[in-house]
Amino acid sequence: MADIVRRSRLRTPSLRRSANMLAAFMTASALLLATPGAAAASTKPASAKTSSAKAKAAHSRPAAREAKARTKKAAAADARTAAAKGTPRNKAAAVSSAAAIQQASSAEARLIAVYELFGRGQARPALAKARDLVRDYPNFQLAQLVYADLLATQVPPAHAFSDATGIARLRSDPAMADLREESRRRLQALRDRPPAGTVPSQFLALSTRSRYAIAVDASRSRLYLLENSDKGLQLVADYYVSVGKSGIGKATEGDARTPLGVYYVTSSLDPKSLRDFYGAGALPINYPNPYDVRRGKTGSGIWLHGTPPQQFSRAPLASDGCVVMANPDLKQLLRKVQIGATPVVTAPSLQWISRPQAEKEAQTFTSAISAWKDARANGNEAQLKKFYLPDFQRNSKKNIDGFSVLHDEVEYAQGKRVQFKDMSFLHWRDGDDTMVATFGEVFEGEKSGRTRRQYWLRQGSEWKLFHEEILG
Repeated sequence: MADIVRRSRLRTPSLRRSANMLAAFMTASALLLATPGAAAASTKPASAKTSSAKAKAAHSRPAAREAKARTKKAAAADARTAAAKGTPRNKAAAVSSAAAIQQASSAEARLIAVYELFGRGQARPALAKARDLVRDYPNFQLAQLVYADLLATQVPPAHAFSDATGIARLRSDPAMADLREESRRRLQALRDRPPAGTVPSQFLALSTRSRYAIAVDASRSRLYLLENSDKGLQLVADYYVSVGKSGIGKATEGDARTPLGVYYVTSSLDPKSLRDFYGAGALPINYPNPYDVRRGKTGSGIWLHGTPPQQFSRAPLASDGCVVMANPDLKQLLRKVQIGATPVVTAPSLQWISRPQAEKEAQTFTSAISAWKDARANGNEAQLKKFYLPDFQRNSKKNIDGFSVLHDEVEYAQGKRVQFKDMSFLHWRDGDDTMVATFGEVFEGEKSGRTRRQYWLRQGSEWKLFHEEILG
């Protein structure tokens, strides 16, 4: 088997050592996850398929029914191709695989092109593209596995490796299991596309001051980048990511889990100041946020960061709690985020809703924050008190605890009319129902004001403030 693989020009040293097992275990690879049975179809002689089909048709149905069957087969083939490309059948929600990864790294786009060629039975063109891909990205381990499997399809069945012990050993290899899971998640994310015109359910309203928003779907190992404009949020790119080796739902320091919630990018760390382990850079987020602190969660140092030079990407569950991206993908992200203004939602699984639905859900909260504004403007401390939880805290240049904030608010407003602008509402549900509201306020007769970020908790039918930050 080693000689056969060498004749197939497998040059990569890391794959050369285990190519025989990879070839034997190709049924578990990314290619067969993408298109089950495609390898057998691509290697079966065309003449055998043709003669078999003709014999069956002559034996069981007339020419008209044979033509009809061929039409159905063609339709089914088109449907399978569409599925392999990640294209929904609903035209209103259709997104081609090319569009789905329009701004993703060229490496992933090229890998998907290999999948699609192989899925259409074009094994040799797929092999050529895979060979070029591993040449350009020698540290892309999943691409190396796909390349090895494509080489294996060129081996005649009579020479196939059939060592059951070797196959079992390969099946139990954690590294191989990680690659299979990486492939499965990449393909799942590209097949199950968000419906056109939808946004993650957390983004009820986003000020145009936030030019981009980030949402992480842990179940798909996918980071979605949305661009914000006067037309609303639109999905512009998405990328494969890794999360904590122990999964999600961070609760304590050192639990190797990725936190779930609504966060903001707080800074951008220069890669020159970091170890190579973090790759092209790092974007820290504000974990633990005030809601996390309220629930007793601990830990720190949660970043979006890159990969070490020897790794193009990491396994789906691989970090100590950070969200990890391939370096080319992170470089794209670094050019677009805004410190303090780019929200980052990390969710077990994203739910995508229509923009009208998001606007409708935002209205219930808008009435609450408007009532808070009116109570403050009227100087009614008793009425204003109803909007605060007893353990309310504010972080600003002058920290104010508890209800001493009421007098401060009334004194600050002094009955003047105030205009709210640049409002963002980010909704989070995980047992509790919370809202993170960010907005600027300018009093009548003034040219500038200050920006607030408030954390609200729904209790019954009412929204209550439990934390506020004065941002500037």
